[in-house]
Amino acid sequence: MNPTIQVIKNHRSIRSFLDKDLPADTLQAIIDAAQAMPTSINGQQVSLVIVRDKATRSKLAELCGGQPWVAAAPVFILFVADFYKTSLAAEINGRTQVIHESAEGELVGILDSGIAMGGAIVAAESMGLGIVPIGGIRLHAEEVIKLLNLPKYTFPVNGLCIGYPADTSKLKPRLPQETFAHYEKYDSSKLVANIKDYDATMENYLATINRTEEGNWSKNTSNIYQRVYFPNIKPTMTAQGLLHDK
Repeated sequence: MNPTIQVIKNHRSIRSFLDKDLPADTLQAIIDAAQAMPTSINGQQVSLVIVRDKATRSKLAELCGGQPWVAAAPVFILFVADFYKTSLAAEINGRTQVIHESAEGELVGILDSGIAMGGAIVAAESMGLGIVPIGGIRLHAEEVIKLLNLPKYTFPVNGLCIGYPADTSKLKPRLPQETFAHYEKYDSSKLVANIKDYDATMENYLATINRTEEGNWSKNTSNIYQRVYFPNIKPTMTAQGLLHDK
């Protein structure tokens, strides 16, 4: 198998890191990979904030809802949807930017941030590093914005812990691929049966890692998705000038 694909298929989230710093050239390679990823219209509406300072990482761990691996990992990268620098491009040309006020702009900024993170993940894991994405960065997004000095028209989409793994977690099984890959048209005919089969698989997996309290995939997911778990995102985006009203 192509070694790059094997690296991707071997992904697992790491939440325990060695007390070992990343060499500068290793970190630079990860940043280069993230920047090389495609963006809509080549707008490059993504920025990274690379955090190595221990005190700042500790504060971010608190803001993420108490996630100690954010403080333990030697590097934390924040992926930012950034329409501030594109607004400067508009000013240079005597134009007024409106895309940051639209649902399309919101989708573009978030999607391109995710694509950049994908590049960083593959790059890091290809060098034997461990990573874990941190969606909890949005829990107190307004505080993250202040802490890291993010300008208007930006939003912290996601974070990424990177470091040398202290241990290797088990590979988590995925839903049957026919729930993921639909050919020609979306096929919902077997979804319920596939979900039930996967629930049984996840129950066995969770038992092996002593996390039976999660139940299975459908129980855990539906429990979380009963509510909007980060309710401050919309008002914070509005305060940043990302209006989503067009």
